[in-house]
Amino acid sequence: MDIVSTSPASFSQLYGSHHSWLLGLLRRRLSNRWDAADLAQDTFIRVLKRPPEQADAVRERSYLATIARGLCIDHWRRRQLEQAWLQSLADRPQALQPSPEQRAIIVETLYEVDAMLARLPRKVSDAFLLAQLHGLTYKQIAVQLRVCERMVKKYMAQALLHCAVLEAELDGLLVE
Repeated sequence: MDIVSTSPASFSQLYGSHHSWLLGLLRRRLSNRWDAADLAQDTFIRVLKRPPEQADAVRERSYLATIARGLCIDHWRRRQLEQAWLQSLADRPQALQPSPEQRAIIVETLYEVDAMLARLPRKVSDAFLLAQLHGLTYKQIAVQLRVCERMVKKYMAQALLHCAVLEAELDGLLVE
């Protein structure tokens, strides 16, 4: 089966051959049939965007499992972020609670910021978090990270550049 062409017939065959297997795999990992169904569909959407180079039954399943594993990790990470944020909201009075739409936007933004920070070098993301979340001065951050203050400035410039790029990407998504 030549999946590289992603013809409708070859994709239909791939989907028909492996959807039930993938759904079962995801159900076992997630313990939730609705999330499993969503991630199974997301997996096949990713396959449409980036088909495997070689195709036999073993490689197809391996490729699908690799994509699904990455989607599961993203799913769990998103849930952890959402739970942490919801716990921080629990202390707020009901009148100050965001609407469901605002919650969804905030959770999506938190996820995007977390993903952006994960792509940065460790010291850059640490410096950014120490400054933004803990309110430390550059001098305090330098002491904590065991670098000079000039390096902290460079780390912050790098992190803020990534934030600006992320903001532009999010603005582009919201405009479309």
